[in-house]
Order: sequence, then C-alpha cells, then structure tokens
Amino acid sequence: MKTENMITTEHVTFHYDPENTELETGVLSDVSLTVRRGEFLTLLGRNGSGKSTLAKHFNAMLLPTHGKVFVQGMDTLDEALLYEIRRRTGLVFQNPDHQLVASVVEEDVAFGPENLGIPSAEIRKRVDDALRTVDMLEYSHHAPHKLSGGQKQRVAIAGIIAMLPDCIVLDEPTAMLDPRGRREVLDTIHKLNREKGITIVLITHYMEEAVNSDRIMVMDHGRILTEGTPREVFSRVELLKSAQLDVPQATELAYTLKQAGFPLPGGILTPEECAEALHLLLK
Repeated sequence: MKTENMITTEHVTFHYDPENTELETGVLSDVSLTVRRGEFLTLLGRNGSGKSTLAKHFNAMLLPTHGKVFVQGMDTLDEALLYEIRRRTGLVFQNPDHQLVASVVEEDVAFGPENLGIPSAEIRKRVDDALRTVDMLEYSHHAPHKLSGGQKQRVAIAGIIAMLPDCIVLDEPTAMLDPRGRREVLDTIHKLNREKGITIVLITHYMEEAVNSDRIMVMDHGRILTEGTPREVFSRVELLKSAQLDVPQATELAYTLKQAGFPLPGGILTPEECAEALHLLLK
C-alpha cells in the first residue's frame, strides 16, 4: 500500500497508565502530524516533552490511548498489520548496545532478515549492501563490542537497512557519542535520505544536527509547539527559549547582536552565514 505520506497521526493521546489520565511526563495530548515520504524530519524537545514516546508510535512499539497512527495508510491498531508496519519503519535507539545481538558484525546485520524468513543468498546480499552503505563492510568479521561508539551505531543502522525499510526513526542516536562518532552517524543518515530516498525521523538534543533537516517539529508538554523549515523554526528564538531549548550557536550570536541594536538579518543558521552577515555589516 503506497501513499504520499509515510506516517500520519490523528489526534493521538497517550498515557503510560490508561487508568490514570492525569497529565504526566512523556504523555501525548492531541498530536496530529504528517511525515512525508522521503523527507528528513527532526523532532526537538526538552526531556519529558513526549518526542521519544511519539517516535515509538511510528512503528507500533506503543499504541495510542486515543486517536490513530497510520504508517503508509496502515492502522497501527490492526494487529494483522504489525509485522508489515515494523518492516517498513525501523527504530534505532540511543544506545547501540541495546540493538547489537550477535558476536560478529555480519551476523548481527543478518539477524533481522533471518527473522523475516529471507533466503540465505538474499540475506548475504542485503548484509553486504547494508554494511557498504554505512561504510562498515571491512568490519564484517569484527566483534561489535570492540568497535567505537560511532561504528556500533552504524552497524545498528545497517541492521535496520538490511530489512529494506521505507523509514528509519532514530531516537537520539548520537547522544552517547564523541564528536567524530556523531559526524559518522549524521553523515550516514543523510546519505540514506539523499541517495536511497529513505524517510528519516531524527530525535536529537543537538540543535546543530537539525540545521540540515527538511523540516523541524518542536514538542513541549506532549504537544507540537511549532514546526517549519530550520530557518523558520530557529528564527523563533524567544519561543524556543520559552520551551527551555537552545538554538544553534550562530543563531544565538546573531540574535544577541540584533538585540543589542546591530542590524543583522534574521534566520542565520550556520557559522558561515553569521560570518558573512558580520562581514557585510562591518564593510
């Protein structure tokens, strides 16, 4: 079943304890959104805003207390569709150790396709293709626990890729990584989006990671606070600060200078844009 939208939620409310519907940390309240096929969407929000809870609805790991979630038109409440929904939408967690199950890299990547009942020859091809995609083919016979954090996360992503998903949801995949590992993982997921057309939903605390998204959604208290392009969202500095969120450092600097009376343009996102604006101002 193919639709223009990858994921759609309609008035989704969620409580971890359905018997207690008092507002609690991490619940969702009347969330309606659309994730478009092929886009790179970033979800931002402070701890407890509901973004991780929402992400787990995207592959039916959680089911709404009220409302509906559709993955390519398939209702996540339909148990008969659960297998197909999870095949099409893969979920990558913050800690790659929670997803690595085998003692050899290639065996770990093969785990998902094997559970799908894929023939051995096809599994071999999928494993090699997936590892090649994340630039980890040369580590096929290595032990996952001996890899760096960034390499482990790329193997975890390869395990999802091997199941040929249409969408990958990544829940703070760089939170435990050093700067090099963060770059490796971000380069990988942007490559998947750009070259393979895989829909990406990225949850992150790092504002700079959101700059190159197609679209950003900001969550606060279980609701969508605002959404738009990175330039649109990060121009709403005061709104983001009211939700206890930062903005990219270049945006923060430009905003501070503008508040001090310097006529800088709005919507600055990168150090290069900030430097160019300052250069023009000082000419």
